[in-house]
Amino acid sequence: MNSRQRVLSAINHVEPDGVPVDLGATPSSGISAIAYDRLLHHVPLKDKRNWVYDVVQQVAQPSDEALDKFGIDAIDLGRSFNSRDSDWYDHPLANGRPAQLPVWFRPRKQTDGSYLAYEGEEAIASMPATAFSYDQIVYPFLDGYPDSYGDNLDQAMGRIHWAALAHSPWDHASEPDFWEQLRAKALGLRASSDRAIVLSAGCNLFEWGTFVRRIDNFLMDLVLAPAEVERFLDALMERHLSSLENICRAVGDVVDIIRLGDDLGMNTGPMMGPATYRKLFKPRHELMCRFIKANSSMHTFLHSCGSIYKLIPDLIDAGFEILNPVQTNARGMEPARLKKEFGSDVTFWGGGADTRSVLNRGTPAQVKDHVRENIEILSPGGGFVFNTIHNILPDVPPENIMAMFEAVDAYR
Repeated sequence: MNSRQRVLSAINHVEPDGVPVDLGATPSSGISAIAYDRLLHHVPLKDKRNWVYDVVQQVAQPSDEALDKFGIDAIDLGRSFNSRDSDWYDHPLANGRPAQLPVWFRPRKQTDGSYLAYEGEEAIASMPATAFSYDQIVYPFLDGYPDSYGDNLDQAMGRIHWAALAHSPWDHASEPDFWEQLRAKALGLRASSDRAIVLSAGCNLFEWGTFVRRIDNFLMDLVLAPAEVERFLDALMERHLSSLENICRAVGDVVDIIRLGDDLGMNTGPMMGPATYRKLFKPRHELMCRFIKANSSMHTFLHSCGSIYKLIPDLIDAGFEILNPVQTNARGMEPARLKKEFGSDVTFWGGGADTRSVLNRGTPAQVKDHVRENIEILSPGGGFVFNTIHNILPDVPPENIMAMFEAVDAYR
């Protein structure tokens, strides 16, 4: 099997010839630029460029050489954009090490060592001097929902750092020929690589509510103002379905997997009860999944952090074929339990290595044992793509990253 066949076989619950592996196919399945810098100086890789393609999370875009080195089977369509050295400029990471930022992103250093990121002349995000990623600081609907939606929703969404500081390819979305570019680059990537192509499309619902209202307000809104929430979600859906229509038309026959996002879980359980999810969010997730399947050949992928065990039956029913990051260190998310109950109905893209307590704190030997155990639980019968639980963070030593991949090699 080639890489694409390996990934698609796993999604179709046919055990492939080896465990398929991801590193960097989405902005939630990659590696922080600081950890990548350390890896570049630990592994004999010739390409030392450290392109920070997701500037909010400060996540690196692994080089083609790195993808080959580690036998990666999936690839982000966004890497086809900003492919020239001139698309980047030198800028230090939070730890002072050299890296490259996209030329459009120009954060301003403050006297206390922090950085502010701007949309126009408005500061919309900050990275404290002791932090490694940017925090949202603008909440457009903090004082309440508008009486009607129109351009004001687009303007509000444009002030949120996830949208204003979007990773590729969406940093090019305002260009007149963007959709033509997207198709041409997708075709080029498919011709030059046999890896499965992933496109991150956003289309968040719950999270957009937390972005514009702030999470404490929006959680209360779910209970105290459900009619306002539904009105807001309907306005969002107009935009999401329009975006999905353009995506399906442009690359629906070229891209293998489309990633949607909505962080629905905490460490201890879902952000809301299943009944609330079913009333407010499931019908809209179902509508988006149905649209994708009716208008493309892409597989549906949901990124949702946390303990979502209680929601998984509904997520499957809504039409999601793949779940990520499979936070096995959260309540109810034990690998054996997930595999037994849902392994024949959904693909687990993640859950391969715990980035919170094992990959960063364990010895290389402990990392290897941990990875082997998770693979042996999750991989039989397909339905598994190896990936860490979310991005590899700055505190993960390169020796442990190497140990992780050495353990994976035994299964491919």
